[in-house]
Amino acid sequence: MFSCNTSTSGHSTFLLTGFPGLEASHHWVSIPINLICVVSILGNSIILLLIRRDPSLHEPMYIFLSMLAASDLGLCASTFPTMMWLFWLGARELPFDLCAAQMFFIHAFTYVESGVLLAMAFDRFVAIREPLHYATVLTHSAIARMGAAILVRAVLLNLPGPILLRRLLFPQISVLSHCYCLHSDLVGLACSDTQINSFVGLVSILLSLGLDSFLIVLSYALILRTVLGIASPGERLKALNTCVSHLSIVLIFYLPKLGLSVLHRVEKHSYPALAVLMANLHFLVPPFMNPIVYCLKSKQIRQGLLKRFQQKRVDVS
Repeated sequence: MFSCNTSTSGHSTFLLTGFPGLEASHHWVSIPINLICVVSILGNSIILLLIRRDPSLHEPMYIFLSMLAASDLGLCASTFPTMMWLFWLGARELPFDLCAAQMFFIHAFTYVESGVLLAMAFDRFVAIREPLHYATVLTHSAIARMGAAILVRAVLLNLPGPILLRRLLFPQISVLSHCYCLHSDLVGLACSDTQINSFVGLVSILLSLGLDSFLIVLSYALILRTVLGIASPGERLKALNTCVSHLSIVLIFYLPKLGLSVLHRVEKHSYPALAVLMANLHFLVPPFMNPIVYCLKSKQIRQGLLKRFQQKRVDVS
């Protein structure tokens, strides 16, 4: 970090960080990351269009899946531009306002995705625990209210972050730890007292990722309790099989974050390139894997895709 002797508020410049020690090979290193981004955008866009156009997919589980795909697209749109800017153009400088805006959208879409995963856990709980009341509990209006609540929570929890950052003093030039802006990174670079910012950031995480992960675990504990009460082993397996896709994307979403947190505390300085790679992948892997998991595990999604391709072939013929 540069000296705090020439600190300013709201007029600082932040330098993006690629892979330490591999600056000369950034073009080559970035190729798999760029491919992941492109596949993520295409995959989630296809999921969105398929669910929108296929009436048979207008069910609660698939509506929640479309919300997940939309949040994944938002996350890609928030992180992809600065990655391109750094790896392909070699441009590292990012003004304060742009950095704060990117920080807001990255955290907001992350909280939206976490909230949608919680809603999907509730969907599976109702489907297994109260199958006869499933359609009456998860109506389209109820789903719309849940989606609105998830979005409002994400905005309200992240709005104080950029506002409070403007009161902090930063060096004229600061070096970020990643190729995008995060709240914890910016707070760590400040030259003035950051206790309020750290407290607000902690509360924001606890009321989003912390609360959601706890409720998801609770939902699956109740689901497991219900499944164990089913007499037929075949019916137990069938009920658990409906949760495999959701459980997979929950693990894909939370495990990279946990791994990155451990790496930052244990070996960040020993393996800086690995820390940067993990930081990039923990945002890129969930949008990349979610469409793949649901295409592999959901028969209705696969049938919908095949039907669309067959219609295209008929139109071309």
